Amino acid sequence: MKTKLKITREQNKYTSLEIANKLGISKSFYSQLENGHRRLTYDMALKIAKIFKTRPDELFYDEYIKHLRK
Repeated sequence: MKTKLKITREQNKYTSLEIANKLGISKSFYSQLENGHRRLTYDMALKIAKIFKTRPDELFYDEYIKHLRK
């Protein structure tokens, strides 16, 4: 299942490498964030949201709620 972050990235026609470079992190690290295999910090959520010109809750709130219900 694709995360909202991945869907947003694809809709904006960015590769994961391009986003990783904008964030100053490795592609592997970004992929782990995108797929929920690494914990997302608030600062990183802000940086990612800024790239997509949105708010962090627009990208991450649904995944956060799903995680709490597990």
